[in-house]
Amino acid sequence: MSTLCIVEADYHDPRHARAIVDVLDAYARDPAGGGEGLSASVKQRLVGELARRPQAFSVLAFDGDEPVGLVNAIEGFSTFKCRPLVNVHDVAVLPSHRGQRIAERMLEVVETLARARGACKLTLEVLEGNLPAVRLYQRIGFEGYQLDPAMGYARFMQKWL
Repeated sequence: MSTLCIVEADYHDPRHARAIVDVLDAYARDPAGGGEGLSASVKQRLVGELARRPQAFSVLAFDGDEPVGLVNAIEGFSTFKCRPLVNVHDVAVLPSHRGQRIAERMLEVVETLARARGACKLTLEVLEGNLPAVRLYQRIGFEGYQLDPAMGYARFMQKWL
């Protein structure tokens, strides 16, 4: 690996915009990302839509000039703490660069940016079969979410609209 550079993405920088789309598309094509690439419409609109949302931010990893990693994060709000929270929405590292702790380094930057926003916590969801990601998240301090152990852990659910 040459010089690894981790940066907060500038949605108005064409190089960063292309990197976001390319790395996210590679992740979407991966079995962990669903195995199907982004649609042409999503590729065209994604960065502009992120830029329109002040609660969104992204972190990129470059190996030299090559984009190799991406984290997309979205600020939410914790009603129990009455403070922002940051949901780590996408974590992607190209297969050629996995196992080099690039995701960990990107998540350190996300944590710094979240703290600067006054966030009380980071949240994320991970597929239970993605064991390398689960181990990473646990190693850097993430754990299952529960309020009362008697009620068990929270489950991530979705409903398409």
